[in-house]
Amino acid sequence: MAHIVTQSAYDRLTDRLNRFPQGAPPSELLTRILAVLFNQRDAELVSLLPVKPFTVATAARVWHLPENETRRILDRLADKALLVDMEVNGAMNYVLPPPMAGFFEFAMMRVREDIDQPLLAELFYEYLNVEEDFVRTLFTEGETQLGRAFVDETVLSEANALFVLDWERASEVIRTASHRGVSTCYCRHKMLHLERGCDAPLDICMTFNTAAASLIRHGHARAVTVSECMERLAMAREHHLVQFGENVRQGVNFICNCCGCCCEAMLAARRFAIMHPVHTTGFLPRVNTDSCNGCGKCVERCPVAAMSLVSANDPHHPKRKVAQVDAGHCLGCGVCLSACTKTASLTLQRRPRRVLTPLNTIHRSVIMAVERGKLQHLLFDNRVLWHHRALAVVVGAILRLPPVKRALATDQVKSRYLEALALHYS
Repeated sequence: MAHIVTQSAYDRLTDRLNRFPQGAPPSELLTRILAVLFNQRDAELVSLLPVKPFTVATAARVWHLPENETRRILDRLADKALLVDMEVNGAMNYVLPPPMAGFFEFAMMRVREDIDQPLLAELFYEYLNVEEDFVRTLFTEGETQLGRAFVDETVLSEANALFVLDWERASEVIRTASHRGVSTCYCRHKMLHLERGCDAPLDICMTFNTAAASLIRHGHARAVTVSECMERLAMAREHHLVQFGENVRQGVNFICNCCGCCCEAMLAARRFAIMHPVHTTGFLPRVNTDSCNGCGKCVERCPVAAMSLVSANDPHHPKRKVAQVDAGHCLGCGVCLSACTKTASLTLQRRPRRVLTPLNTIHRSVIMAVERGKLQHLLFDNRVLWHHRALAVVVGAILRLPPVKRALATDQVKSRYLEALALHYS
């Protein structure tokens, strides 16, 4: 009987997680992961929390507990990086982050004794790399994805640099953040426990703004200055790592420095390339076939296998090969250019169409929810009635959508109010 009760608590928590635009497909592996991170009572309590940020008073009402006891529970969950806490107008608000990017990563972003990290690493690997349903759901459903690549600013020509906007630069994210934190790379830490880790730096995972403030407060990240964060960025480029960050223009909460062998996003970009699991930069490499000597260094360095060697079709040198770019797979990160130093046969060119990036987290969440058929979870939360200001933010994001997606949004929620607003702004 105890097993049945425990299982039902984790089932309810799984249902709660799947109200996010990026869900977590139910499986025995997921239940085992949640059981490592949450005890039974915590799983039951967290399953009742609203999707939107909430206060102690809200959680107390939902849980039917006194506020002082509720606060202790919330702070304990934030200490374990299962909740993110943030100060809003002098009051502490809390939010349950999604599994990724969220509490899955937080569990491995420092060495911890309170959870079994070797077991967790093995479960994560099985759930993400073997079972595959979670990664496929996370990275391939819908057109709008969680993350995007940043271009290596050091390989931009002067002409190209003029076309790179501030929000497209990792350096500008660092400079303008309200808080900056550095933690252990979740992906490589996980692989180290499986004896599959590479030699790329570990202390290099960057968080910013509200996420960084919470992780720093609870010891899961180390506060760093702008200059130290820039040094980490330079270190990442020296090790040929790709900057993969939150797919928003304002308030970026994370930038990972990714290798092609350990990073979940890079592995997904390679396995599901045709579905575009990672948003690209606005650039593509261009090969000068006249000067390319076919050394293959760019092929070795590309984290998503978008570069290859093909015949140069040179009648005078029939064995000669040159590099070739698969535009459908390429992230436009520019990592390959740093490998091409001998002949300088690679340059960056603008993509034919500009890559569009959501304004902020709310905007992206609404678009993702529309595309995945989950908008109702953002608008109508059974756990708590929405404050009118919170509803206004979501409605505002809906009204900024293209007309086709606005129509999809109104169809999902069957709301005459939304339909009237959408028609008014058409």
